[in-house]
Formats: sequence, C-alpha cells, structure tokens
Amino acid sequence: MAPHSTATSEDLAATAMEHKIAQQPSLSSNGHGNGHVQSGEDNLPALDASKLIYTFADTSVRSVPSEAEATSGNETICTDHMITAVWKAGAGWSAPELKPYGPLTLMPTASVLHYATECFEGLKVYRGHDGKLRLFRPDLNARRMLMSTLRISLPGFDPAELEKLIHALLAVDGPKWLPASRPGSFLYVRPAMIGTQPQLGVQAPKEALLFITASFMPRFDSPPGGMKLHTNPEDMIRAWVGGFGYAKVGANYGPSLLATNEARKRGFGQILWLYGEEKYCTEAGASNFFVVWRTKDGRRQLVTAPLDDKLILDGVTRRSVVELARERLGEELEVVERKYTIDEVIEADKEGRLIEAFAAGTAFFICPVSQIRHRDYDVNFPMVKGDSGQYTSMIKGWMYDIMYGNEQHPWGVVIDEKKQ
Repeated sequence: MAPHSTATSEDLAATAMEHKIAQQPSLSSNGHGNGHVQSGEDNLPALDASKLIYTFADTSVRSVPSEAEATSGNETICTDHMITAVWKAGAGWSAPELKPYGPLTLMPTASVLHYATECFEGLKVYRGHDGKLRLFRPDLNARRMLMSTLRISLPGFDPAELEKLIHALLAVDGPKWLPASRPGSFLYVRPAMIGTQPQLGVQAPKEALLFITASFMPRFDSPPGGMKLHTNPEDMIRAWVGGFGYAKVGANYGPSLLATNEARKRGFGQILWLYGEEKYCTEAGASNFFVVWRTKDGRRQLVTAPLDDKLILDGVTRRSVVELARERLGEELEVVERKYTIDEVIEADKEGRLIEAFAAGTAFFICPVSQIRHRDYDVNFPMVKGDSGQYTSMIKGWMYDIMYGNEQHPWGVVIDEKKQ
C-alpha cells in the first residue's frame, strides 16, 4: 500500500518525491530492499554489485605517500582503483566495473556541466588499532545518496548494492593504501552520480554515471584554539525551507564559497549559517552545529537544529552524536533538536550559561568551536580540556573508539580485505 500523501496538488516537488520514494523498495517502511530497485522501468536491470567486473591496475607503479605528503598539495591523491557504473533510461544499469583510477570522459553538452545534475556522499574508512579495516554506518550514507539522486531526477538504486560496491573497492585498495602499519589512519570515500546525457535542455537526464573513489583527506578536527565561526552576511543564506539543503548535491556548496573565503581572510574557519528573520542557527560550514548550555532553570542541554523542515542535511555524524549522547549522557545532559536563534546563544553567553560548542560532520569529525562572531559581538566558548570542551572531548572519544575498533560496536562495519 502506498504511504499516505502529505503533499497538496500544488506541492509539485514534494509530490514528485513521494512518488519516487514509493517506487523504491529500499525506502519502504521496513527499510529493507529486495535487490530489484529499478529506475522507473520494472523490466530493466537494477544496479547489481554481484556483476562487478574487475580490471586491476599495476599497483607497483604508484607508492603510498605519507598522510602529510598526500594532503600538502593542490590535488586530491586517490587510490589505485575506482568503480564506475553506467545507467541509461532505455537500458537500465550496466554491470559495474572496478578499474584503474583515471579520468572520466564527458561531452561538453553533458547535463551535469550545465544543470547541476550531480550528487555525492562522503564517508571514511578507518584502519583500526586492532588491525581491521572499518566503515562507519555506511548504510546511512547509501540511503541518503539515494534520496539525493531522487531529489535531482537521477536514477534510483538499491542502497545495499551501493554499499557492496564500496566494500569491493576498499577490499582491493585497503591493504595497500591503509596498511596495518598505520593504525589510526583513514581514507575518504566519495561515491558520486552525475547526469551525462549529451543534450542541452532543462530536463531529467536519460543517462547517468555512478563512480566511487577513495582518497586522502586532511584532518580538520583539531584546529589550534578551536574553530572560529563567523555568521553569514545579511544578504546571503546557504539553504532554505522548500529547497534542497537536506540533499547532498553540489549546488548546496559552490554558492557558499564566496562568503566562506571572505570569513577565512578575517581569521575565521567557517560560516555559521543563520536562517530567516529570526536568525535560526543551522549549520557550521557544511557541518552540523551543536551547543551545550544551561537552561534558565539550571538544566544542561545539548541543542542542535531539527530535521523536520528539511532545511539541513541529516548528517551521519550528527545522528550518531545525538544517539550516543542520549544513550550515555541522558542522566546529566538533555538532548534537544529544535529551532534556536543566535540571539538565544548571545543571551546565554551574557548570562554565563554557555558550556561549549562543536561542529560535527564527516570531514570535520567532531571539531570544537571556540568563538562565534555575529555582527559586532563575539561569543566565546569555554575550552576546559585544552582545545576542547568536556562533552565535546567525551563524545569525540566514543566515536573514535567505535571507528577505530577500540570499542566493538555495530556501527563499525569490518571490510573483508583481499590480498593481491
């Protein structure tokens, strides 16, 4: 039975999304796919990881750089292989291929180059202190990528098949690029999908390319003295209700760079994006934002923006922070997801009720925030544990232990590595 529609006849985008979601078994109420998710054509091939074709690179050609070397230049250093899969409206999904990392070929009229028909995900693979290779909750990333593809009219797929393809790439490249001799290290995994139909005209693409790469990424989670945020200018916002801030599409990020670069020239690391006349706190750069404060009646709260208006991204790190804090800090810290304003933060600062703040995301992990500059007012957060707050440090430690195998937890998904 189709889910009850909450959209009116005028809500074209919402209605279209409901129809697309209803066609995806993997987004049904039980959350389990049946391996036959199609892209509007029931008799066409679905994305199928069991059909993966392997073409191996000569792995002796490239050596693995140190983390410092790999992140010091202007080019992202990727591993030996990548995975690609082609989709066409009249043919469905082709067999995916694992092949040597290299350039993609696109026509100048490809949809992605003109109409921003692209989306992506970001997750990390970790070399644990127990020697094992792990992903952190990859099922959430795979399901969120499906939501993003549907939002911009790219083809659907079973998220479980995407997750299997990620495993396949890391099983091959993990042993070399994250060797057991480097415990505590990670690679960044980037699944992406782009519209490739070589035809100008604003329309849903009839051709698309899925590709997955793994690369080095700098560590952003421990800036000296904590991250400093500057609120966005009055004439600029990053996302809006009724938009696509909840989907991980490139159009969310490019337009924000102008203000971000200006903030960095002034000594700030990221923008704290405010929304509406009320100036609700939403995200810190592309990361979710958390504040710990005492309420006026003395209760300690961990507060972050809600997801119900689809203004911000449902971050995997955000979700994990909320769940861990409720499970492990519930007796001393109330976890609240609600709209709150920068004026509330300033009021708490003036009344001495602020405890700490942090940003949470895949790239920035758990990053302590030390300051917010809003117009001509500076909010300064206590850093009681060196360059971090007490709860920030505690939550970050729990997350680290799960990711790197110090704590055996269902969120840490072990990769079955292949030795070439």
